[in-house]
Amino acid sequence: MSLMELEFERQSNPVDMIEYVAANNDWAFERSGEDEIAMTVEGKWADYHVSFSWMEEFEALHLGCAFDIKVPEARVNEVTKLLAAINGQVLMGHFDLWRQEDVIIFRQSLLLAGGAEPTNRQVEVLLSSALDTCEAYYQAFQFVIWSGLDAAKAMEAVLFETVGEA
Repeated sequence: MSLMELEFERQSNPVDMIEYVAANNDWAFERSGEDEIAMTVEGKWADYHVSFSWMEEFEALHLGCAFDIKVPEARVNEVTKLLAAINGQVLMGHFDLWRQEDVIIFRQSLLLAGGAEPTNRQVEVLLSSALDTCEAYYQAFQFVIWSGLDAAKAMEAVLFETVGEA
């Protein structure tokens, strides 16, 4: 018997924990199915459309975080370069271009193999780290898509750190 053939009985659906955390934080959410929940979270630069999906076959809780920036066909190559540059900087998760809708999406998963249950702290950190990452690079996508900057210049602009506030 291989390790992959072992079966564990899960105490609850991990999406139930997402719903619990969302309710406790007064976040508006929609439970679209047993294994999915979606919410919109307001950020500094945009509203982020966040969905959590339980993927039983992988024993993974998948987070997808999209924002409303349509990528025109003429900017796809430069956005792809930007995605590669950003993903080289990101420790957990990654950005992707979702071609069905031509939008940028951030993806990250929480592995819950062996019947592990997510804690509310894990859920909060998963969501907050995804939102922090989206906030950190949102402007780079704007620079490439709307301002016509190349990926390298857009990265320079968002990685430029200022001290204090004006």
